[in-house]
Amino acid sequence: MLSLEPDATTVTAYGSSGFNATAKISTTLEDGTRKHFFMKTAQGKDAAIMFRGEHASLNAIHHAVPSLCPASLANGVSDDGTAYLITDFLDMSPHSLAGDSGHRSGMSLAAKLAELHTTPAPIPEGRSKPMFGFPVTTCCGDTAQPNDYRESWADFYAQNRLLAILEKCERNNGKNVEFRSLVERIVNAVVPCLIGDDHLNDGKGVAPVVIHGDLWSGNKGEVRIGGNEATEAVVFDPSAVYGHNEYELGIMNMFGGFGTNFYDEYHRACPKTSPVDEYDDRIKLYEL
Repeated sequence: MLSLEPDATTVTAYGSSGFNATAKISTTLEDGTRKHFFMKTAQGKDAAIMFRGEHASLNAIHHAVPSLCPASLANGVSDDGTAYLITDFLDMSPHSLAGDSGHRSGMSLAAKLAELHTTPAPIPEGRSKPMFGFPVTTCCGDTAQPNDYRESWADFYAQNRLLAILEKCERNNGKNVEFRSLVERIVNAVVPCLIGDDHLNDGKGVAPVVIHGDLWSGNKGEVRIGGNEATEAVVFDPSAVYGHNEYELGIMNMFGGFGTNFYDEYHRACPKTSPVDEYDDRIKLYEL
């Protein structure tokens, strides 16, 4: 996994999480330098699915914009059934950010997110072009999200998000005819009207880019990554998908924590999708 020397390595509880146990792995490398890692652990099949999705999500974001999130280094299930995820260590302690020794990288979170959202998605194995979706199931909170690849963004959002969550609600709480009818009206009328492939960008549609998928004020910070001196604006706990960049903004707008200056800077580098006068309506749709 990490090939660390047991006698030079310690594992201590670090931070807190509502879904899993979190710890800091500290070790001394052969050259005498100290190295730290962050680890999450949890029990059960659902935890294994969640960590597999987070592992792939972190590395998709890290590949596009390396300074935006920690790299995920290991993920799996141990012999006793414990699921685990190990990443670069994010130093969020107040003392690590104090004093004059550190400096910021120079890129704001808005600039990094705009870079992420203007970086084309990779072509999936076995496909001839980038697709909407993701190679593994991801979890938003404890809700598993199906990410089967689709050529159409409107189809993906309708089928893999709106109808998928409706079907989960029906499994958990029983069917409600009125609620299903409302969701189906949105799928059949609103989705093609606002985000149809022949409607966006004068009929050119949108290209898939990496979306964090659960970006709110609690999933961002200013930290040091992996012992670096510079502080970085970073995101964490992603639930990634290759999709329309404005889908990200719907989630961000719903939970708040990003001001006017943030969006102004972001949109200077990543302009609003055309038709621009329907931007606010698309953001409301993506909040569902």
